Amino acid sequence: MELLTEHRPVNGPVVYGFLRLVGVSVARQTALQGSLTEYCRIHELQLSGVFKDRHAKTEPTSTAFTGLLDALALPDVYGVIAPALSHLGPKHLAAERTRRIEATGARLLLARRPRIGHVHVPRHQTAHRRFPAPLLLLSTES
Repeated sequence: MELLTEHRPVNGPVVYGFLRLVGVSVARQTALQGSLTEYCRIHELQLSGVFKDRHAKTEPTSTAFTGLLDALALPDVYGVIAPALSHLGPKHLAAERTRRIEATGARLLLARRPRIGHVHVPRHQTAHRRFPAPLLLLSTES
């Protein structure tokens, strides 16, 4: 994956979205589609279409993903936008789909970057100071 802020000429800022919508409510689908639209608006990209994979697959080919690869073969296509890497499927499937997207010469753009490490912070953790807070002395002199 390459960063969006690369410094080289681009044929056109045309991108296609990809959403994996297995067991997702209509409200969530609308929100995900809106997030892709907003990301493209902010980054001055043209969202030309969104391919929606609604079936859980264990192999990299699906009707939606095959359609996406066909669209990436069109001239002046910059890349694919997805909300997160998980929208390409489970890890093994996402890795293969990423490889196939990059093999077309397209960029894979993620609206939400992957987490490097999971940091767990308990909800009701109280802050403890190593040293007591400094005391403020108020003067009563006039």
